[in-house]
Amino acid sequence: MKINWRDIRWARNSYAALYAACEGAGIILESVDRPEDDITLYSLNSVDEPELRDEIRDAPCITIAGGPHASACYRQVAEYADYVVVGEGEYTLPALLSYIEAGETGPLPPGVSTRDTYTPPDTSVWLPAYCPFTKVRGFIEISRGCPFGCAYCQTPQLFGRQMRHRTIDQIVESAKVFRDVRFVTPNALAYGSDGRHLRLDRVDNLLKSLHDHRVFFGTFPSEVRPECVSTASLDIITRYCANRKLHFGAQSGSEAVLKRLHRGHTVDDVIKAVELCHDYDVMPVVDVIVCLPFETPEDQMQTVDLIRWVTRFGKVHAHYFTPLPGTPLSGTTPVTILPEVQKALGSLALNGRVTGSWIDARTRFFRED
Repeated sequence: MKINWRDIRWARNSYAALYAACEGAGIILESVDRPEDDITLYSLNSVDEPELRDEIRDAPCITIAGGPHASACYRQVAEYADYVVVGEGEYTLPALLSYIEAGETGPLPPGVSTRDTYTPPDTSVWLPAYCPFTKVRGFIEISRGCPFGCAYCQTPQLFGRQMRHRTIDQIVESAKVFRDVRFVTPNALAYGSDGRHLRLDRVDNLLKSLHDHRVFFGTFPSEVRPECVSTASLDIITRYCANRKLHFGAQSGSEAVLKRLHRGHTVDDVIKAVELCHDYDVMPVVDVIVCLPFETPEDQMQTVDLIRWVTRFGKVHAHYFTPLPGTPLSGTTPVTILPEVQKALGSLALNGRVTGSWIDARTRFFRED
């Protein structure tokens, strides 16, 4: 039985992780650019899903869909895909493939939905049990899960609120194939901790163990949170890491908006993080979301004020709000961007101080800065 992985640009790291998990179960995945026999796998986000829906429905093979959109909207996706993997796939996907190959007709493995039935997941992945990649390489995922419930974010819905981490030995072993090492994590500075109470001693031990490599830590796709930026954390990053940029999320310049987003930090935390980066000669790259559904014109202007101030010292990555399924803001509608906000962002973009897109939601899924 041939198992194919539909190549989708944003999902390449998922391919690396699931290739490794399937390989460990004796199953090899083949990358394809269209559905092929016998089985084709898809990882869907909410931007690409509409473009792939008809392809999956009309595919001349068994189709299995997973990823953030499929996990949040499994009943909808099961209307056109044969099977939907809900949540983490390292255990569930190989179990489902074995189920299909054996021709079983009994209960589906936990974490699988079809049009007619659904068995909820009953496990979470223990990261050290799985290699982050094997033949198909990706960034090294060092942590999974997030204790913060940001209203726009799918991470806690997909991976839970309890952080899980790979061991340093496993990370170092995976890094052997790279000279330049980059990580995937919801908050790089939370490595080894519960996400709220940092264990910088463990971060220090991790980075110290990678002394033979050029390490990029706290840059996309391993951003940090602004309240985690401190003299202690910057001491560690500047001592061990090659990057002289630090990427973190502000999301808004309005205290009222941050509270409604349940961000768990303040505007002042963002300002302090930017100032500390400047003191350490590290460029801050700050994420901001525009057109959040409950923003007032005053909120938008406060965000622009913060953007203007941040760009005196670094750069801002601005992106248009996308109401992602499975999040508290699912089903909401973005507000209209103020003309003066659009003008300010456009002017700063021409000067190279702002990147991203505050009109096209797709840009947030294809960032490689």
